[in-house]
Amino acid sequence: MLNWYFGWCSIIAAFASGAIIGLFFYCDQFLGGYASFRRRILRLGHIALAALGMMNVLVGIDQLQRNLEYPILAQWGLILGGITMPAMCFLSAWRPVFRHLFFIPVALLIVGAIEILKVGPR
Repeated sequence: MLNWYFGWCSIIAAFASGAIIGLFFYCDQFLGGYASFRRRILRLGHIALAALGMMNVLVGIDQLQRNLEYPILAQWGLILGGITMPAMCFLSAWRPVFRHLFFIPVALLIVGAIEILKVGPR
């Protein structure tokens, strides 16, 4: 159930962050303009919240429907990846040097996905 709750909280955070940054999107030069790195990476963080939230909701539903428990590494890999991916995006929009830390969420998400694949489609 942890992934299900985290997923919905992440989706709510995506709605909230979208509403906040959406207040400024009408400005052509917001964060350096539409094509600027800062604006693109901020949008990516917002989308990462929603997409990884949906992935966690699906994992939670899958566990309930199949009456199984994924390994802790799978559950926490997706949760920590769902936290760190948007965080790296938002931090990179603030200070571009944070872009060098994207290997952290990527590694967490890959580990989580591999652990889920190991369980298989029983």
